[in-house]
Amino acid sequence: MSLKTTEHMTWHQSHDAVDGVMMHSSNSEVWKHFNNVHSHFLSEWRNIHLGLCTNGFNLFGLFAAPYFCLQIILTVYNLPPGMCLRLEFMFLSTIIPGPNKSNKNIDVFLRSLIDELTQLWSSSTLTYDVSMKHNFLMRTTLMWTINDFSAYEMVSSWSTYGKLTCSYYMKNNKAFTLTNKGKTSFFTATGVSCQQITSTKRT
Repeated sequence: MSLKTTEHMTWHQSHDAVDGVMMHSSNSEVWKHFNNVHSHFLSEWRNIHLGLCTNGFNLFGLFAAPYFCLQIILTVYNLPPGMCLRLEFMFLSTIIPGPNKSNKNIDVFLRSLIDELTQLWSSSTLTYDVSMKHNFLMRTTLMWTINDFSAYEMVSSWSTYGKLTCSYYMKNNKAFTLTNKGKTSFFTATGVSCQQITSTKRT
C-alpha cells in the first residue's frame, strides 16, 4: 500500500548478483535451494520471505528484580540490505512474559503465529499492489529463525545442554565429559583448543 516501499519488494529477485559474493540473503545456498524446491512460490516475485528473530530481555534492567520476557520479531527479506533490518520493517509479533525463563508454555504463545504462517503459506492472500494498481495473490514463507542458544532452546524444544548441544552435528561431535568437574567439553577439529560449556554458559 506504500509507493515508497512497494518497488523494493521484488529487489531480492531483480538485483544484480556477483559470483562468489554474498550481498544479500537471496544469494545464499539456502535461498537458492528453496527456489529450486518451491518453484511455484518463485513464480510470483512479490511473495514474502520472512525471518523470525527471538531474544530474551529483562524489562527492569540487569540488576533489577528478575523478570524474563521473550520477544518474537518478524523481518522481511524481500527488501535490499539497507532496508530489511530497519526498525520500520521489523514487526513485533509476540511478547512472551516471564517471570522466569521457561519454555514450558511457549507452544501456547506461538500457536496463533504458527497458524497464521501456515495459512499464509498454504493459501494465497488477496493483496493490493499500489505500484501496479491491481490485486494479486500473495503467499508467505518463513525462511529461517535467528536467535541465541538460550532462545533457540525454547523455540525449537532442543536441549542446549550436554553432548548433543549442536543440533547439526548431533552424535558426530567430539564432545566428552571431564572427569573431575563433570563439565561437557568440545575439542576443535585439530584437537588443539577446548571449549568448556557449563550449566550456565552456552556456545
